[in-house]
Amino acid sequence: MRRPAFTPRRAGLIALCLLPGVLFVAVFTYYPMLRGAIIAFQRYDLFDLTATPFVGLGNFRAVLGESRFWTALRNTGTWVAVSLVFQFLLGFGLALLLRRRFRGRGLYQAWVFFPWAMSGFLIGLLWRWMFNGQFGVINDLLLKAGIIDERIGFLASPGWAMTSVIIANIWYGVTFFAIMIMAALQSVPGELYEAAAVDGASPLRRFWHVTLPHIRPTLALIVLLRIIWILNFPDLIYAMTGGGPAGSTDIITTFLIQQVIGGDYGRAGAVGLLVLGLLVAFSVFYLNVTRFARAR
Repeated sequence: MRRPAFTPRRAGLIALCLLPGVLFVAVFTYYPMLRGAIIAFQRYDLFDLTATPFVGLGNFRAVLGESRFWTALRNTGTWVAVSLVFQFLLGFGLALLLRRRFRGRGLYQAWVFFPWAMSGFLIGLLWRWMFNGQFGVINDLLLKAGIIDERIGFLASPGWAMTSVIIANIWYGVTFFAIMIMAALQSVPGELYEAAAVDGASPLRRFWHVTLPHIRPTLALIVLLRIIWILNFPDLIYAMTGGGPAGSTDIITTFLIQQVIGGDYGRAGAVGLLVLGLLVAFSVFYLNVTRFARAR
């Protein structure tokens, strides 16, 4: 079939069709990013907009000189690392189980994947109620099981608050890994498993030498995406604790939200650029490490 000639009129029609999408992305993504980057170098107080002078690196020095920022940064490392490890392991196990065919598999998959379609803030409110120190269902179950003798103020205790929000985040994020890994598993040719079984390979060896090599690129990508999303996921923490008590559950993005609520857009912009720089540096490092590992 002969392709239509690429005429100026056809090129104009294509450009016209693409224009709404390009404008939408430019107005609602790139312009706010550019404006936020500019504000990061200004004294931009929402409660005093009569003067917004450029202050150079003043906002960055103020943010880096605040102990709450470094506490939030340490909490971010814990929040991302612990959540990611358990989400990955549980999601991988769930994907392997759902790969098998059984009665009601489709319905079970729908129930498992449903939480991923819900708002993170709503999930946070639900877990806030479950971890409530007075009438939460978690305390009730632990008391009835005889594990504890008196109710625990999970979200009011600095020692328990971070553990509580991480548990909620693990529950919420398992679904993502289950969906993505199950899709990757379906791409592994069945003939390879049959050939490995004929050669006498055990299930563990088939998993290690057949399954993992085929899905390793997908795993590397989804782990990177999940790290970025967990770091940029303040919704659940903000709904459950607001960063408290005493900043014990603050992560770098909840710290940013607090700057915005306080009206200091200059410092908020500086935190935003620091987060962006951290993510870019980590992504470059991670991609180089995974590329080196695949080359070996």
